[in-house]
Amino acid sequence: MSINRKKRNCQGGNYDVPQNTWGTLKRMFSHMKEQRIRLIVVTISIVFYVGLSIWNPMYSAKVVDMLWQSIQKTREQGIPFVITWEHMGKELTQLTAQYLATAILYYLQSYLMSNVAESLNLTLRKQISRKLNHLPLRFFDQNKSGEILSHVTSDLDKISETLQTGLLKMIIAFGTIIGSLAVMFYYSGWMTCIFLLFMAVCIMITRLVAKKNLKTAARRQERLGELTGIVEEYYNGRNVIRAYNHEEESLRQVILAAEKNQEASRKADFLTNCINPLIRLITRLAHVAIAVIAGNSILQGRMTVGVVQAFFQYVNQTAEPLTEASYMINSMQSALASAERTFRLLDEEEERPDTSMHSAFQANGEIVFEHVSFGYDPEHLLMKDVSFTAKPGQKIAVVGSTGAGKTTLINLLMRFYEVNSGRIVIDGISTADMTRKDLRDNFGMVLQDTWLFSGTVAENIAYGKPEASREEIIAAAKAAKADYFIRTLPKGYDTVLDNEGSNLSVGQRQLLTIARVFLVDPPMVILDEATSSVDTRTEMEISKTMKRLMDGRTSFVIAHRLSTIRDADNILFMEKGDIIEQGNHQELLKKQGAYAALYYSQFA
Repeated sequence: MSINRKKRNCQGGNYDVPQNTWGTLKRMFSHMKEQRIRLIVVTISIVFYVGLSIWNPMYSAKVVDMLWQSIQKTREQGIPFVITWEHMGKELTQLTAQYLATAILYYLQSYLMSNVAESLNLTLRKQISRKLNHLPLRFFDQNKSGEILSHVTSDLDKISETLQTGLLKMIIAFGTIIGSLAVMFYYSGWMTCIFLLFMAVCIMITRLVAKKNLKTAARRQERLGELTGIVEEYYNGRNVIRAYNHEEESLRQVILAAEKNQEASRKADFLTNCINPLIRLITRLAHVAIAVIAGNSILQGRMTVGVVQAFFQYVNQTAEPLTEASYMINSMQSALASAERTFRLLDEEEERPDTSMHSAFQANGEIVFEHVSFGYDPEHLLMKDVSFTAKPGQKIAVVGSTGAGKTTLINLLMRFYEVNSGRIVIDGISTADMTRKDLRDNFGMVLQDTWLFSGTVAENIAYGKPEASREEIIAAAKAAKADYFIRTLPKGYDTVLDNEGSNLSVGQRQLLTIARVFLVDPPMVILDEATSSVDTRTEMEISKTMKRLMDGRTSFVIAHRLSTIRDADNILFMEKGDIIEQGNHQELLKKQGAYAALYYSQFA
């Protein structure tokens, strides 16, 4: 089985590198204005935390030296070793209090930063949700659904995670490293230089591994995307696969994709996990070298036991941040790149703002297209001069080959797209002068794809009128000839539909969408290939229901099967975005034009 797929654009390191770091940072923090007090408390907490982290080892050096001197004194004089409040008690209590305060400050800033990060996350999610409701249909046509969803899920999660952990670590590490190195140089410049030499080796190794790890992680993400795509595709097409005896081939494709994903994951996991043991080995070697020099300094009286143990505390709290610097920077870059993609989505051009010249508009059903021109690209028009009139209660059929512009015409009528020139008028009022809500409240749509959501049958029918009573819902179902099969379901109208109504047949799902329209009772309806996915017998039953639905309403019917639209009041035959013929069935047959040729080809 040969299957073509689009690969994700995530190869290489540029996928997670921000293009405008400072601009993104500035904008991100501008979204935290409401968190100003928390951020101030976090900043103060970090300052005190870093200060205590640097002061604690120095003070512990004093306490350890006092302990060491006291122990030596008791051994020389043969007296019991006793700690009183006056003798070392105050110092030990103070040191304990300092360590306790350090822990409290750490938990305080972590808690507050979690609040800040999640508040920012919530703010951005709300903004994205509002944005998606105001973006034109063109945006969704030009972008993959998976990429859009990633902005709402993984990108925002990455921003939140980095703010909670990565940013705090970087700020604390920066202050701690500078302060600790300063004290280390004060204690022993020679030992500090040896430590920095080992750390330089660690940093070089870390940077090399981190750079390679970024590429392998991107490759793993790409392989995972391919595997997910294949599994999803084969799951949805499982019946076709079985019908054509392609089980073995599809299994081979899945295994091949899984093996590629396994290989990419193995390399990425190895690079992620191998670095820490290597860095710790080098750090331990540094400890050994420093311990030898420190022991010699103690013997020669240049350093005390307390100072040596304090020096090792500084080594431990400096080594880890230094070696993790590359990973911290990569994590921050990745988060900023996610923020940049999020802001790029928020900056997308929105639909033309609604006007309020005709609010709460209730249509009678007269629709006029006046010299309408439209193109997805203004320089390449799809429609150049489309004009026709639909009287109230008329049935307008739109036919033509695939890509002729049938669905585009409906999209313009519903203002999913804006016309480039000309206008669409309903009852003498331009649709551009109506709010989109008021315009769409006057239409009911039955599409080829029967979209049902996870919920009860009653909730699905009442989707366009949530406040409808149970009696109204049942009346709509009866009008759509859906009441009988609904009552045969396990819980009737309270049966929960899952996986887009997979427990219903295609015809049953279509009847539910027709019941939706009956419930809303709009003056105008649109039927877009509503029976193309069902068998002939089901089509006949649905067609009878739709005929009742269209009765007394202005209706637009898009159909490939001309047998369903022979009774239309006006048939628009479209080709390359333009209406090349229009009239009723008999008139178009007499013209012996494109419609007649298509009709006779279907009924030869």
